[in-house]
Amino acid sequence: MSNLPLITLGKTVSKISKTLNRGNGSTWPGHIALKGNKNFIRDILSRSQTKIIIVAGTNGKTTTSALIRKGLEKNGKMVIQNASGANLLNGIASTLLLNTNAKGKLSQDFAIFEVDENALPLVLNQVSPDYLVLLNLFRDQLDRYGEINTIAQKWKDVIAKLPEKTTLILNADDPQIAYLGLSNVRARNEATKQSLDALYFSLNENNSSSKNQEAADSISCPKCGNKLIFETITFSHLGKWKCPSCGLIRPKTSLSSYPIYPLSGTYNKYNTIAAALVLKNLNFNEDIINKAFQEFKPAFGRQELIEFQGKKVQLFLSKNPTSFNQSFATIIELKAKSILLVLNDRIPDGRDISWIWDTDLSVLEDFKHIFVTGDRVYDMALRMKYELGIMNYEKKVETFEDLKEAIDASVNSVSENETLYLLPTYSAMLDARKILTGKKIL
Repeated sequence: MSNLPLITLGKTVSKISKTLNRGNGSTWPGHIALKGNKNFIRDILSRSQTKIIIVAGTNGKTTTSALIRKGLEKNGKMVIQNASGANLLNGIASTLLLNTNAKGKLSQDFAIFEVDENALPLVLNQVSPDYLVLLNLFRDQLDRYGEINTIAQKWKDVIAKLPEKTTLILNADDPQIAYLGLSNVRARNEATKQSLDALYFSLNENNSSSKNQEAADSISCPKCGNKLIFETITFSHLGKWKCPSCGLIRPKTSLSSYPIYPLSGTYNKYNTIAAALVLKNLNFNEDIINKAFQEFKPAFGRQELIEFQGKKVQLFLSKNPTSFNQSFATIIELKAKSILLVLNDRIPDGRDISWIWDTDLSVLEDFKHIFVTGDRVYDMALRMKYELGIMNYEKKVETFEDLKEAIDASVNSVSENETLYLLPTYSAMLDARKILTGKKIL
């Protein structure tokens, strides 16, 4: 089937979806296109000069992609980007479809695609990116993804097949991510006499606190399997590492700090540095990059600040042990006093919620108000009870089976000059945001 009829049909479906307030039509058009032509993505890109940037990793994809886009647009480039959450093949196909001209071609300078960890091999079989940004690998949705070693091996295999034009942007502080560059460059040199350019970023604000390595997911050498030694740690398994057995060490980095961090939290410093490295490698003016970052507004659910009933609510997506721990540490730095935790176990969240027992809640008793809701409200409530003890739990914690009731009660508990901090899993974030804004995203 020709692509032009598929494009026309897809754009019509998207328009109807928006008109009926059924979301922004970010996946269905692509689903239709791929049903009609399984090579739709490859076909569209083969007729385009648009440069492709792919961003993947467990945490930080949306923020890093948004930072790169802001920097590109500030430098006068036309950019398209898939919607956060529409990070599978159908989301990418939709983005391409919805941004083609009357001849079915792209005219934009850049396309940024954030890609689901499990979908990355499928996407790279269709797309040959100019930049592949790999942020980190943490435990997330184990029932769906499996262990991170499994994902890393799939990534390694597909990266080895990428063309020479692809530049890898890799987190040197994550052993699994760093090794993807080290191992694949060597393999390609031996097999094809070609090599992928690999640029590494890190964070130079490491400290040696072992407490920061709670819920660490990757402490074994990705080459020989022996235990790694960490000289310094930022959090989880990120830091300056080396293997005493085989001699593998963290590679030298091109960028380890940046003068402007637009969002709070250590984890967002990594996102900022990764985005800055891409933009600097494209030879954009650093002053303009800085202005872009200064003007940056967070993507939905990622430290997004929403006014609701005259009060401020800030959303911190918290979908696995590491992201929860980092969100929690950040709101402690922001002197949070009221918190709403929303735990769901739907497909986008992962059915296995046992990860909540790997979270660090050691300062939970400092909060004035703790509200808990979600599909697994009582699992999270039990986690709170174990942390606080029965007496403190009964004083501080309120549970709600209904999300709207929980939001109303928690918002009413804060004064006009306070902020309610909301830590939801992914589907919970979408539901909460719909209540807070009156709009559905996907």
